[in-house]
Amino acid sequence: MRLFIAIRLSDEMCKALVQYMHDLKKQGVEGNYVPAQNLHMTLAFIGEYKDPDKVKKVMEKVSLPQCRLSLSEKGNFGNLLWAGVKGNQKLKSYVKELREELKNNGIPFDQEKFVPHITLIRKASARKPYQVRLPKAEMTVEKVSLMKSEIKNGKVVYKELF
Repeated sequence: MRLFIAIRLSDEMCKALVQYMHDLKKQGVEGNYVPAQNLHMTLAFIGEYKDPDKVKKVMEKVSLPQCRLSLSEKGNFGNLLWAGVKGNQKLKSYVKELREELKNNGIPFDQEKFVPHITLIRKASARKPYQVRLPKAEMTVEKVSLMKSEIKNGKVVYKELF
């Protein structure tokens, strides 16, 4: 099964991002928009892995500090458009410790440098320049989730396992 560890977003944060994506669409930005129910921030992408209980045990070992997420800037990785999150030392330290614990337990994960972001549009393109300001929104992080990604009826569906 395809797994990842993520922060699920508050309703307020989701609403702000959905409005932002709606504004991008109105200005002609095309691409594969992430559905509201799939918006999240990935902390560690594990990929195909058969033992979610082992991942759950690692997650239980690493305690999550209470921290706030605030939207800061927009950015992109190639044609992937994202909303960035303000530098947050508590979150970065937690992710470093979580990834170290995954590694120590032999659980494979994507080794890319952690850049706190929320993916909004894949394969984004625009015929003309657009000007849309990222809204101000923030939330308190109270938990992280082990998520399973699967395709149902041609759509990506995320399910929280833990």
